[in-house]
Amino acid sequence: MRQSTLFTKTRREAPKDEVSKNAQLLVRAGFVHKEMSGVYSFLPLGLRTLERIVNIIREEMNAIGGQEVLLTTLQDPGAWKKSGRWDDAVVDVWFKTKLKNGGELGLANTHEEALTALMVDHIASYKDLPRYVYQFQNKFRNETRAKSGIMRAREFIMKDLYSFNRDETEFKTFYEQAAAAYLNVFRRAGIGEKTYRTFASGGSFSKFSDEFQTVCDAGEDTIYIHDGKGVAINQEVYTDDVLAELGIAREELREAKAIEVGNIFPLGTKYSAALGLTFKTADGKDEPVWMGSYGIGPGRLMGTIVELLSDDKGLVWPAEVAPFRVHLVSLGRDGDAAARAAEDLYDALRNAGVEVLFDDRDLRAGEKFADADLIGIPTRIVVGRDSSEKGTFEVTDRATGSMELITREDILRTYHA
Repeated sequence: MRQSTLFTKTRREAPKDEVSKNAQLLVRAGFVHKEMSGVYSFLPLGLRTLERIVNIIREEMNAIGGQEVLLTTLQDPGAWKKSGRWDDAVVDVWFKTKLKNGGELGLANTHEEALTALMVDHIASYKDLPRYVYQFQNKFRNETRAKSGIMRAREFIMKDLYSFNRDETEFKTFYEQAAAAYLNVFRRAGIGEKTYRTFASGGSFSKFSDEFQTVCDAGEDTIYIHDGKGVAINQEVYTDDVLAELGIAREELREAKAIEVGNIFPLGTKYSAALGLTFKTADGKDEPVWMGSYGIGPGRLMGTIVELLSDDKGLVWPAEVAPFRVHLVSLGRDGDAAARAAEDLYDALRNAGVEVLFDDRDLRAGEKFADADLIGIPTRIVVGRDSSEKGTFEVTDRATGSMELITREDILRTYHA
């Protein structure tokens, strides 16, 4: 992509109505546009980054046997009334709407009920199990507070996976596979070293669920980390009884603020029993299906990356989630030798399958460098006078600031699809 054709513009000042760092930087860098409180549109650079994150998650879900679907956002109250969750007193974040011909619909905040009802038509026998079904889909939550940028939005994309198993033992095996896949997601997204599998409340379903919490000063949660075991405990279950059950002593833990970036949840048979999702066992008995749910918000993960890794100059994207691999900055003017060298390298990189944002704009070098720092693409290649005269290019690592001079041949050898 040529930056001269990019319709979005960078901003020097943070929006006055944004208090979170992720929203301030993403708006300034032209990644998102705020429509209203808790509602953001993704612009070209932001959408590319979001899609990178989605693809990481999709690959990890497929690797553990997930099958992707796309369910409807509009929800018939029937299934939700069976589970007891249509009542606003039970779920207080519903967006609901009236039909012109009477009746009421909801805008989905999650999909346990909808998918369980759907699977009634597809699961009848033990031979139909296990099944692991997931989607990326817009969710709507009528949050009272929406002050954390894209990390707590009223409309957002969620990856929600649901597991359907014959029994608790089979469920627990998959549950651990899902936990490992989640840790792979966060490692590939560049925040693995700061993210911990965290014991949290299981609510009415089980003693524990598992959250994945990323240590960050902007976090809303407090966790207690055991560095030796690489796990953490949420403050909500931080009791002597829980510590004893886990075999952990208080003095072994350190306190930290953290952002919840994902969760996996045992559901047992609550939804299958309520909605009639049963299967015939090998000896002909009817049994309810064992279920679990597994959520990650790609936008929330994107916001967490910004909160954790950005610096005083702007965004700093890990390689796997960056909108482009290379930011090529031309310092040439009006078709001079440097400009021609930049065009030549741009074509060569594209032909090699490298995704490049090419800053071909007619601006001063300082403006271009400031924008490059703000946008945060991992590698910046500068094409100036030396590039045409000596055949060398400045290559800078955005995260470390380290710079080296390398030749065109070395660039093409290093950066290829």
